[in-house]
Amino acid sequence: MKQLAFDFVTPPRPTLDNFIVGRNAEVLERLRTVAANPGGERFVYLWAPPASGRTHLLRGTLAALEPRGSRVTYLETDEDLLGADAAAIDAAAVDDVDRLGGSAQIALFNLYNALREKGGTLIAAGNKPPSGLTLRADVVTRLAWGLVYEVHALSDAEKAEALAEHATSLDFALQPDAIRYLLTHTRRDMRTLIATVEALDRYSLEAKRPVTLALLRELLAFQRQ
Repeated sequence: MKQLAFDFVTPPRPTLDNFIVGRNAEVLERLRTVAANPGGERFVYLWAPPASGRTHLLRGTLAALEPRGSRVTYLETDEDLLGADAAAIDAAAVDDVDRLGGSAQIALFNLYNALREKGGTLIAAGNKPPSGLTLRADVVTRLAWGLVYEVHALSDAEKAEALAEHATSLDFALQPDAIRYLLTHTRRDMRTLIATVEALDRYSLEAKRPVTLALLRELLAFQRQ
């Protein structure tokens, strides 16, 4: 059972289907459209603070594009951008653009133009809208050319509701005291929280004990060892 406790920290692969929507129905629908119709709008910029779900949306869009034959890549560091081969990419997701250095910004500018010329797709994300980014003016202009959406992080109440609903889908009840404990004693991004709920379900079945706050504390204690 202890091994199970260590295993639970691996969140499920991000997809558009397992994204917790909250107030982001419009942006989620737009990204579904981008993935389903590469010939339509192909450039999207998402902005929000870290842990808001924007990375999930980037990776989820790539996951939806890949089965359609697109050669996809996820880029989040200067090294990623500088090493990217635009000729081998049909769709790129570029995360944390606000952190890019000068050379990587030039690489992003060139990648954007290359994808635009050949009908590719680029989805980028940063912590501010394009007008608030302290990047090269030509990069800011490119990011603002496409669709721009703010990603709204889930409130604690929305997170609690989503966790309770996910537990119900797994055929157990997650009580309010356990949810409050989760929200104050684990990482607060939804991928980790959902992974913890799923691990709690497996741990309960393995231990042949009902899901309680005590069982959750025990599981998290194993993880911290």
